[in-house]
Amino acid sequence: MIKTFQIRINLEQERQADGLLKKAAFDLGMKPSEISGIKILRKSIDARKRNIMFNYKVEVFINEPMPETSDYHFDYKDVSNAKPIHIIGFGPAGMYAALRCIELGFKPIVLERGKNVQDRRRDLKAINQDHFVNEDSNYCFGEGGAGTYSDGKLYTRSLKRGDVRRIFENLVYHGATDQILVDAHPHIGTNKLPKVVQNIRENIIKFGGEVHFETRVTDFTIKNGKIVAIQLFDGKELDVEKVILATGHSARDIFYLLNDKKIKLEAKSFAMGVRVEHPQDIIDGIQYHCKGEPRDELLPAASYSLVEQVNHRGVYSFCMCPGGFIVPAATANGEVVVNGMSPSKRNNKFANSGIVTEINADKDLYKYEHFGALKALEYQKDLERLAFTSGGRRQSAPAQRLTDFVEGKLSSTLNETSYQPGLKSAPLHSLLPKIIGGSLRKGFKAFGEKMKGYYTEEANIIGVESRTSSPVNIPRTETLEHPEISNLFPCGEGGGYAGGIISAAMDGERCAEAACT
Repeated sequence: MIKTFQIRINLEQERQADGLLKKAAFDLGMKPSEISGIKILRKSIDARKRNIMFNYKVEVFINEPMPETSDYHFDYKDVSNAKPIHIIGFGPAGMYAALRCIELGFKPIVLERGKNVQDRRRDLKAINQDHFVNEDSNYCFGEGGAGTYSDGKLYTRSLKRGDVRRIFENLVYHGATDQILVDAHPHIGTNKLPKVVQNIRENIIKFGGEVHFETRVTDFTIKNGKIVAIQLFDGKELDVEKVILATGHSARDIFYLLNDKKIKLEAKSFAMGVRVEHPQDIIDGIQYHCKGEPRDELLPAASYSLVEQVNHRGVYSFCMCPGGFIVPAATANGEVVVNGMSPSKRNNKFANSGIVTEINADKDLYKYEHFGALKALEYQKDLERLAFTSGGRRQSAPAQRLTDFVEGKLSSTLNETSYQPGLKSAPLHSLLPKIIGGSLRKGFKAFGEKMKGYYTEEANIIGVESRTSSPVNIPRTETLEHPEISNLFPCGEGGGYAGGIISAAMDGERCAEAACT
């Protein structure tokens, strides 16, 4: 017999090796010896009260063996001589599109402008230490896309777009810990993602697909409403039948290329703001009710999620990284962009989060109307150039103490930071456009009321967090093709159809299924 139900246990029960078994037996009114095994379906922490509880959803196997098989079987075929589908970009959308093509019997040919995961590391080091951005290989471009070196948080609200469990199972199949199948807010970690991504690439090649690195697409040849060829930066030309465009939200050259060719694009609303960085023990103290004391060893570094309406405009936390660090995510020299990430253990001494506000492409960008569909992109670029200038014309970032930002004062000193290129004190309260700065200042005060201790001079704000999502939408029809280019499938974050690793992966699968028909 199998019973599925919810179990709540406290810290002391969680500490015991058989605590979950004993509680399950007690709740079911039976002896622990009658339980053959417990399969954990979901785990979360309830820290709303001082008595912290662990919530489990479990399947309890009573007097029968517990199966150990996966819920999914991935039927990868040899596609060495199969019909090709070209995929531009090898982030989550491109990777999962390629894997799905192989399952469906088509040969994926992946064109990635950046380098493989190992070679990317040298270019990341150059950004952090030498303040030099390789415009084809950085925190956004390269094998695995932005996700590879940007944390690997797997939480998604996009439950209607595809089979989330299938995406998670596939990550486990390629080397991720099976803990991601259980945690309410799963996370792989910056240190472990590169190996998972490498395994995916090796599997694609093993079954006959192709993955070409340092292969930037520079032009399309279009005839009779179809792309018939792709031009590469080295002058080569590839004949194509179907193209999945999965270049991510930062591939501005692709947006410019499509716009120059008069291919329909649309300006898209998005969000911009800053990163805020606190000592992790401050966030732990607030969330776990242990101010002045270290958190219990069974508890992970605490996170938070905050939202506030300011003058009918949302201000909210984005990509919160407990026990993490802030990284330079620019894709070109002359701009400063910050992002956050965490290692798998989330054991760094800082917590950081994007705090951003909504930018309405239809109402807020009247000074940029002459840029047409690229108006939000140009607004984004201007803010990143401003950050570069105010940060000292290097990858050092403009920063301010949180309290000074809200009170409108230049910070004479800054707090310690995890951001390796360094910080430069700057009056972000006056440099940021009023629509952003004014909203954030009110938002931070409200957050301080919701989380006592959050509003503190021990926190820095660091600019700018500008790559939350694509500022451009590449439209597509119900068949997932572009309305004007019938064999072009805009996909993932770059097309405006995803907001993270999992939603991008699901969209990659959907586009592959559409392209393979």
